[in-house]
Amino acid sequence: MTTTKALSKVLPCYHSKKSPVGLTVFLSLLLLLSGCQAVLSPEQVTTAFWQAMAEGNLDSASEYATQETQHLVTKQQNLEDATVKTGAILIDGSKATVATIMTLKKPVSNNVWSFDTVLLKEHELWKVDYQRTLNNLSILPFGDIFKSLQAIGETINKGLEQQIPLFEKQIKSFNDELIRQLDEFRRQLEKPAPPEKQQPHSNTL
Repeated sequence: MTTTKALSKVLPCYHSKKSPVGLTVFLSLLLLLSGCQAVLSPEQVTTAFWQAMAEGNLDSASEYATQETQHLVTKQQNLEDATVKTGAILIDGSKATVATIMTLKKPVSNNVWSFDTVLLKEHELWKVDYQRTLNNLSILPFGDIFKSLQAIGETINKGLEQQIPLFEKQIKSFNDELIRQLDEFRRQLEKPAPPEKQQPHSNTL
């Protein structure tokens, strides 16, 4: 709107006479000004997004997030005054990942976070997919726990593998004993029942 008003002052002929020349010049200048708007790279968007988050500027951070994930952009106390650095960038069509390293100022057990910021192209502009990025972030504090659980699982699996032959022997032994008892029970059933003793009849006078 501002650009149109400014150009209307420069090109009065466009509004007054509606001349084809004025219209052509007007559209050309409009396209030129639109093309001058810088299209930020994935690295630049990542840096701008996390810097805004570190400064607590949620409005600015939301502008760098995709429309579907803007509602997830909320104040994070642990990111206050954090510094951000970017590393390797991988672009695959309309998706990009930027290696991100954040150093937190507040005392925490792990004050350096290394993760991938995920970006998507939205209306030809790179935007942070904050949902996928949060998924990458969510596992960071539990990395050691996951490794410990994995080690425990591997130990249990090895133990079970060692116990399987013993289980098989115990099952076979139990099965043999069950068959023996069933055979014994069957033989008891097949034995003929002893004849019943007849009671002596008393002679009555």
